Amino acid sequence: MSSPNLETFPNPRPGRDYEIEIRCPEFTSVCPKTGLPDFGEIIIAYVPDQLCLELKALKYYMVGFRNQGIFYEAVTNQILDDLVGACSPRRMRVSGNFSVRGGISACVTAEYEKRRT
Repeated sequence: MSSPNLETFPNPRPGRDYEIEIRCPEFTSVCPKTGLPDFGEIIIAYVPDQLCLELKALKYYMVGFRNQGIFYEAVTNQILDDLVGACSPRRMRVSGNFSVRGGISACVTAEYEKRRT
């Protein structure tokens, strides 16, 4: 996927651990098997290090999945990888809570923690 640039800004309190939670309740992608739309909520929780995620750019990044055929597991891990690459947080957790289809719902969570030296 060719994604829009994720933007960041300097963490106003880099000496303090604090958590930022971002909810994207209208996430959509496409099932790669059926071509039908998938709906869900992406929840991003992270402890920033030097950089924070800029929300407008994040919104456009999320919209980029709208027409992409991708499994829940792959999209959740792709979002984590891309966001970690953009802001290099101390910790990050991305959860995809996907809506019921055919009587089954799914939640996929991927986590990252920076190694301290």
